[in-house]
Amino acid sequence: MKRNLVIIPTYKEIENIEKMVRKVFSLPTPFELLIVDDNSPDGTAGKVIELQNEFSGRLHLIQRAGKLGLGTAYLTGFKWALEQKYDYIYEMDCDFSHNPDDLEHLYAACEEDGADLAIGSRYISGINVVNWPLGRVLMSYGASLYVRLVTGMNVKDTTAGFKCYRRNVLETIDLDNIRLKGYGFQIEMKFKTWKHGFKIKEVSIVFTDRTEGTSKMSGGIFNEALWGVMKMKIRSWGEKYPKANRQ
Repeated sequence: MKRNLVIIPTYKEIENIEKMVRKVFSLPTPFELLIVDDNSPDGTAGKVIELQNEFSGRLHLIQRAGKLGLGTAYLTGFKWALEQKYDYIYEMDCDFSHNPDDLEHLYAACEEDGADLAIGSRYISGINVVNWPLGRVLMSYGASLYVRLVTGMNVKDTTAGFKCYRRNVLETIDLDNIRLKGYGFQIEMKFKTWKHGFKIKEVSIVFTDRTEGTSKMSGGIFNEALWGVMKMKIRSWGEKYPKANRQ
């Protein structure tokens, strides 16, 4: 059985963290969890420490000194996962906007269908988003369209944050050279995966906006992503991307 690690960055997720941990550990595939907490003032990390007594060896925690951003949280998690020799490394939100049951579909896309990166896609079969206002749907869908036009990637949901990587993808990408740290991080990771020639597969999911906790999304996050994408594309003209050693 392959070793699976789900990385979940947290900041003020006390309403969701225990339910998420118990849900992931109830799935048929034996997933492990790494929580990367940015010094949540509501006791999120403390709840994880409490749950570690019950889920010893499966529930892991990295506590950081402050709110350092989504991208750096995942990069910290990626490096830890590579050190620990996991085979598949996942990204997922803590707020149940990503259905944990879909982890099984991402796993199957890599393990059975041969994908190097499996993306939980909101847009591969229409627009599968629940509880978002129309303006946010249009902003998100428009951002993905913009990224496709600038980069040339044939990925419908370029800003998706629900993904599974084979470990060799993360070993191939120079993680220390990832520039975008907000939601643009999701775009840059897909772009570099694509440029290295890895196989990308989108898996249709339904994205449901959080019902508990506080959203971290803002217009500034999207502005960072949009301007950052143009700079990323320009930088790529001078960079080399050795073709993937696909396993």
